[in-house]
Parts: sequence; structure tokens; C-alpha cells
Amino acid sequence: MMDKEKYRAMFCNPNWDYATLEAADEITSRIGKEYLKLKTYPNQIEIVTSEQMLDAYALTGLPTSYPHWKFGKDFVLNQNNYTKGRMGLSYEMVINSNPCISYNMENNSTCMMLLVIAHACQGHNAFFRNNYLFREWTSAGTIVDYMVFARDFILKCEEEFGEEEVENVLDACHALMNQGVDNYKKPFRLSSVEENERLKKLIAIKRENFNELWKTLPTGLKLPEATSGEDQKFPKEPEENILYFIEKFAPALPAWKREIIRIGRKVAQYFYPQGATKVMNEGFATFTHYHIINKLFEEGYVNDGFMLEFLKSHSGVLYQPEYNSKYYSGLNPYTLGFNIFMDIKRICLSPTKEDKQWFPDLIGKDWLEQVHYVMENFRDDSFILQYLSPKVIRNMKLFTIVDNEQENEYEIGAIHNERGYKKIREQLSNQYDRSSYVPNIQVTKVDQHQTSKLYLTHTIQKDRKLDIESTQETLEHIRYLWGFPVELHSKNKLGINENTFEA
Repeated sequence: MMDKEKYRAMFCNPNWDYATLEAADEITSRIGKEYLKLKTYPNQIEIVTSEQMLDAYALTGLPTSYPHWKFGKDFVLNQNNYTKGRMGLSYEMVINSNPCISYNMENNSTCMMLLVIAHACQGHNAFFRNNYLFREWTSAGTIVDYMVFARDFILKCEEEFGEEEVENVLDACHALMNQGVDNYKKPFRLSSVEENERLKKLIAIKRENFNELWKTLPTGLKLPEATSGEDQKFPKEPEENILYFIEKFAPALPAWKREIIRIGRKVAQYFYPQGATKVMNEGFATFTHYHIINKLFEEGYVNDGFMLEFLKSHSGVLYQPEYNSKYYSGLNPYTLGFNIFMDIKRICLSPTKEDKQWFPDLIGKDWLEQVHYVMENFRDDSFILQYLSPKVIRNMKLFTIVDNEQENEYEIGAIHNERGYKKIREQLSNQYDRSSYVPNIQVTKVDQHQTSKLYLTHTIQKDRKLDIESTQETLEHIRYLWGFPVELHSKNKLGINENTFEA
């Protein structure tokens, strides 16, 4: 009893100290493990100033990264907006690493510190460790060391080859990061030790070979030999990862540029799951902090005053402006994800007749097991398509509109009936499908005999055509890296070419 009184005195004091944070991490971890059955990485909690948080924003949360002008530009823009009151700062930021590093603002109240520790150190942490995209596509235990390796390598390249040339390569890699991801092929784990060993072998081979062409190629790489007939086609199958293809097969690319391209695509692959699980990740973290804080109250660790502050902050996190509000900027991912996870729990415990029709497999099941199953095995588009219920649609007042450019008025495309619920769910799921915002562009051919021209094919999906200006700019980056002409054909679903771009 004395322990709870001691903790209550700490947690209900608006001014925290480091002993308070240690106690908060200890107790939230216990509740997360015992009550919510969470499996997490060890936590590393960093207390930061507003300037340090802005720096973390610029580096997308990573504690270190290679030098590039974009990071400095983002820092200055965010700093100006923050100091002029045009933007606020997150109460926390967390990264997918082992240990899981979370940055908490030093001016948070004690209540807010407990909320963000429960949210980030338990919710996000568990999501990073258990969701299939993060398990299979990222290496939380090596990312920090790998970024140290990347920083050191790029700094050495700047010394040897000049900052401008290195910057040009990085600019091209950043422009192509969305086309530097393997969507279906599981990537190799990152390891700074293995990367350094690979570079040592590369340097040794470079010194031993007198052929100028071989001096530009990474260890063990051989250009494909041109043959006759059907075997002449290269690549034999389309390649979706353009950065990977350039790294491996660009005919005259120096080895150091190949290594920078490799770094760029490894970083792109690391962030790929985060873009595909924004709603689920934030929703699960909010679901987690909601249950942990309420459990703290049930067990007597916090008082009514603490809970009033918590509920105010929690409601702010879930605030969803109306569609006709000047503050509306789309669906709040915290709100949508939290509502769906809470609804899964409700359906398991207290199903209605409607729930039995829409979600027969959830009826009577253990709600915690179902929440874990969903958290571990879905991404945003499939999560919404599978679990967005009519009740959540009604509560959030979701509907669809048809925007026909030839008409003067909008048309309501789906209302709250059985057909409308399905249409809303499908269309909202499509918005979170990666194919709706990342063009499907693949390497389809290389002219090995005469021009070394690289041919790309874009498949038009969901009537989303390429923007002419940005496509041309991106092709210039591809040509710079490839070193030879590039041609892109944009084709419709019938395979008919609708536009051709060249660089």
C-alpha cells in the first residue's frame, strides 16, 4: 500500500523528475506485459528540448544520419514555423530500433509523460516488434549502427570526390526512394559490421584489377552477357526496385556511387513499413495508452485530477474536425485506428445482430487475442477493408463523394446502408493502398548492344496518370545514375501506350 501511495504522489505531481520517469516505465511495462500481453523491445527514453525535437523531425527520428541539405532545410523550415506559432511539436517521437528509442519533450507535464511513455514505449514499441511488416522488412537491432556506417562512408566520399558530386547522387537517390523498395522480396538484414567487411573486400578487388571497367564494379558483380534470340532480353523479368537495378547493373557507375545508392535503398526499405501502417500503428498505440492509463487508475496509482488531465489530452489526440471545417485535413489516423481497435473489442464482448452478420468470426472470441492477431498480421489497407464496421462508419459520419470534372456539383456516392458501407470501406481502403500514391514503374529492358538505353514501363492504375513535370524531373535523376539514355512508357490496363518520356 505504501508503494502505491508513493507512486501516486509522484504521478499526481505536475512536475516530474527522473525517478518519476523510471517508475512510470517500470509500472507501464508491467501493466503492458500482464494486462495487455505486450512483447516489446527494451526502452531507451530520451528527454529533449524543442530544438532537439526539431532536429529529430528533420532526421525522421533517427539519432544519426548521413549529411544532406534536405535535413538542414527541413530543420530551418520547421524551426521558423514553430517559433512563429504556425506549428506545434509532438509530445513524443519514437523509432523502430532495439532498444526502442523514444524522444519525450522536456516541458511535458507528469500526466503527459505517463501518457507518452504508455503510448510510445509500450504501444508503438510492441507494434514495431510484432507487426509482420516490421519483423520481415526491417532490422531494428542494427539500424542505428547502419546509419553510423552510412554517415561515415558518405563523409569519406565527400572528402575524396567532393561534396557536390556526393550531393548529386544523394539527390537522385532521394528522388527515387519510392522506387527503391522491394514490395514482395524480403530484404537482407542490415549489419554495419558486414557492410564494412564487404567494403574492405571491394577495395582489395579494386586494387588488384587492372581492367578499368572492373574497377567500377562491386565485389563479385558481372554484367550480363548479350546473347541471341529470346535469351537476349535483359532483364528477363521486370524489376520493380529501380535503385537496386541501377546499383547492380549500371554499366559505368563507380563503386562508391553504387554504395551510396545501396544506402539510399536500404533507408527507403527501413521506412517502407511505417508508411504502410500509419493508421494501425497510431491506433494501436492510442488503444494501448488508453487501457494502461485506465488500469493505473483502477489500481490506485493515479487520482481523479490526473484522469481529468489525461482525458483532456486523450480527447485532443482523437479530435477529428468535420469535413466542412477549415481545420479539416483528412482523417485523423489516431482516431480511425483507435476506433477500429476499440470496435473489435466491443464486437468480441457485446456483439449486436449487425455485428453477427458482418463479423461472425469475432463473435465470442477473446478480445485481446483478436487485437493482437490484427496488430501482427495486417497493414492499413487490409486492416480497414477487413475490420471497418458499419458502427464506426456511422459514428465517424463517413461517406463518399463522386467528383466528376464535367459536372458542376458533387454527387454522394455512398450512404449508410449495406451497399454504402461496403463501398465506403473499399474506397477508404484504396486510399491507404500504396499503389494509389506510388506509381507502378518497372525496368523492362536494357539495350545492351548499341545505346545502353534503359527502358521503363509505367502501368496506369486506378486512372492515376503520371504528372508530366515531376516525371521528367525524376527521369533526369535516373539518367544521371544510369549514365545513359532512359525512356519511360506509360501504358493503360490494356497495354496501350498513352505517353512516352525520355531523358
